[in-house]
Order: sequence, then C-alpha cells, then structure tokens
Amino acid sequence: MFPGINPKQMQAVMKQMGISQQDIDAVRVIIEKTDNKKIVIENPSVQKIKMQGQESFQITGEVSEEENISDEDVKQVMEKTNCTEKQARETLEKFNGDLAETILELS
Repeated sequence: MFPGINPKQMQAVMKQMGISQQDIDAVRVIIEKTDNKKIVIENPSVQKIKMQGQESFQITGEVSEEENISDEDVKQVMEKTNCTEKQARETLEKFNGDLAETILELS
C-alpha cells in the first residue's frame, strides 16, 4: 500500500486508527444488478475492511458479466407456452426473469 512500510507496521497503524482488515476465503463473488445482469468475479481476493463502524469489501479477480436468465427458466417458459427460445428469453428479460409474468404474457 505504502512503499517502504513494513506490513506489520502498517497493521499496527491501521489498528491505532480503528481500522481492521480481514481476508475472506471466497471462491466466487456475484453481484446482481437491476438491469437483469450480474457481475461475476472468479478466483477473487476479498478483504473486509471495518472503519468507523462501517464495513466495506475490497474485491479483485477475474471479472465477467452474465445475463440473469437461466437456460432452465427459458426451457420452462417454452414448455408452458409453446414459444420459441428467442421469444422466451426476450420476454423473460422484459419482465426481469419473472416466470409467471412471462408465461402470462406469452399465453
């Protein structure tokens, strides 16, 4: 973090300032967004930082973005409504993955 400072000294300074840091053993981190997509971080390095009563997380890793619509949901909609895969996926996206609304719309 700061060049020339021993990590143990840095921990001591952080402790004096009321800052604690804890490593979190994680395999994968998923952030679900409101636009029906999710950010997926593989092989993450996660640290929980507690400062002034607030907790925050620092995450680094291999980042990718995925759709929140599963193939299983698409298949279920297709079976219930006899629609195409494209219609099922587009309607699921329109209703943010809500199966009931999608099936009603396509029926």
